[in-house]
Amino acid sequence: MADACCGPTSTPPSADGRAVDDTPQRLWQVRELQLAAAAAILLAVSWAIGRSGAETVATVGGLVAAALAAATFVPATLRNLRHGRIGVGTLMTIALVGAIALGQIPEAAMLGILFSIAEGLEEYAVTKTRRGLRALLSLVPPTVSVIRDGTESIISPDDIVIGDTMVLRPGKRAATDGTITRGSTNLDLSAITGESVPIEAGVGDEVHAGAINGGGAIEISVTASASDSSLARIVHIVEQAQDRKGSGQRLADRIARPLVPSIMILAVLVAGVGAMLGDPMLWLERALVVLVAASPCALAISVPLSVVAAIGAASRNGALIKGGAAVEELGRIRVVALDKTGTLTAGTPEVVDVVTAPGISRVDALAAAAALEARSEHPLARAILAAVSTVAAADDVAAIPGHGLTGTLDGETIRLGKPSWFDTDMFRSDIARLQTAGATVVLVERAGVLIAAIAVRDELRPEAADAIRQLTALGIDTAMLTGDNPLTARTLAAQAGITVVHAELLPEEKASLLADIAAGRKIAMVGDGINDAPALATADIGIAMGAMGTDVAIETADVALMGEDLRHLPQVLAHARHARRIMVQNIALSIAIIGILVPLAATGILSLTTVVLVHELAEVLVIANAIRAARTTPLPGFIPPPVVSSGLDITVAPAPEFEDSCCNPALARSDLRYGRR
Repeated sequence: MADACCGPTSTPPSADGRAVDDTPQRLWQVRELQLAAAAAILLAVSWAIGRSGAETVATVGGLVAAALAAATFVPATLRNLRHGRIGVGTLMTIALVGAIALGQIPEAAMLGILFSIAEGLEEYAVTKTRRGLRALLSLVPPTVSVIRDGTESIISPDDIVIGDTMVLRPGKRAATDGTITRGSTNLDLSAITGESVPIEAGVGDEVHAGAINGGGAIEISVTASASDSSLARIVHIVEQAQDRKGSGQRLADRIARPLVPSIMILAVLVAGVGAMLGDPMLWLERALVVLVAASPCALAISVPLSVVAAIGAASRNGALIKGGAAVEELGRIRVVALDKTGTLTAGTPEVVDVVTAPGISRVDALAAAAALEARSEHPLARAILAAVSTVAAADDVAAIPGHGLTGTLDGETIRLGKPSWFDTDMFRSDIARLQTAGATVVLVERAGVLIAAIAVRDELRPEAADAIRQLTALGIDTAMLTGDNPLTARTLAAQAGITVVHAELLPEEKASLLADIAAGRKIAMVGDGINDAPALATADIGIAMGAMGTDVAIETADVALMGEDLRHLPQVLAHARHARRIMVQNIALSIAIIGILVPLAATGILSLTTVVLVHELAEVLVIANAIRAARTTPLPGFIPPPVVSSGLDITVAPAPEFEDSCCNPALARSDLRYGRR
């Protein structure tokens, strides 16, 4: 990685989707640091021997020390040169060889040693930040209990196939995704979504890989192999995201790429022009010093390492940031537009009132509405369907975008939709009353006659007001965009603390409004990743809410909040700002170092040893500053999730009754049969 200077490659996943971690676990295990230490010891011994008069031994020792240090970057440099690539390693190789040619063997060895140390620290820093992400994959247990042909057996997660019945006991982690078919429990998803509060789950509910069973034993029908689980997909997406470049990184690249050949030309000019003015050997030495002084290694690593650290830290706190560009854009956001249903609200609406026309019963009205909503996945549809015991699906159902549904039932045309879709004053006072109370009202028409007004209310998320206050404290303005009616929208917005409300919007209208709301500032759109796709794509940053296990949400958004706690939104925005500040600091520091060292080196004020020491210490400083991007500080009022550093931090202990049964299939089956806890 020497020529790239900051080109660490992500560890490729194995066939089962798990990352192959062959990176050093301890600082002293880093190859570059080992060779640098050996070279430093040899150089010190050679210097001591030379002081006693054995100059030949000292010279040979210095050459061997230089060769040891050069082994960390010269081979890669030569390989890159064969492919026509010139990088920082090229400059260092020329400087090292030149110093040896000029007889400055100790200085050459010191240059190689310090450059190797910087390379080793960079490698260790990158792998350390990546290891935090790969630790997510260790949340998959080494074995899993499955029931096949009525017999329970313990197998490797790699051997799980779709359709298997997985047995999950208290305190155990799910090896892959599935649906509960027997039992009920509470699931701890803190390691995945960053939320510390367990969720209740029963038959029909989904279980994601890495979830901890905190209650009774359950049986799960497997819906994905271990390599295709939501957890494996998350890690894969973030690994890809870490390699994407943001505008800051592109700026560093744009500066560094032409800088290397420019430095080489400058060094040639210093040596050539200087030779005509004075001692050629003196100016050749200064040219070598200029090569080292102008090396853009710190610039090249300034942003990529910050990006890796920031993305890895965010992923451990329940947010997937897809690349350096997203990190930087998040750090510049000044306006956030939020969808209402499923984002500001809990996404679980209920029918709270039904107003019917004379002669129409509540049951008849709901049956007609449910007939149209039978195959709909809209939250309002689920509320209406939950309010009836049986559903007779309507025929020829068609959706009228932004208005509602039409169809036929028992030979009669029925319509269901917004009050504005119907040209009538019927139910006007009831509609106003219900909407003022924060409910969404839909009207039902049969055979051209209105028969009912159905009020559905989706309660505001309990943490929504806190999240909006935190966004305001960050200096970020907020706005609500919804297709709902103005009265309902304003009522819920007031409860959340949002003053800018745009209601009765079609999906494309949400997208077109973003530019006006932003008023020249950077804007983020927060939605469910599906219905709000146009707005998510139009905004500077699209943020999908509650995207765990949802392919469309993860793929379409720039950022995916895996959990349902809206307070993760200001948290990730604050974290991105912190990371972006670090990127800017590193770029400025790197450019300043080059700007100061080059003239001092060209005029002979600084020697090769001094330039090498200052330059490499500055690189270490940049690395240390970049690692700060991995730190996340919870905002006031935000309850931080448990820190996940490995797959062994299970917080729920198995019940005593299961201690023996965990390893005894026969006993385990008996426990399930009698529902023991």
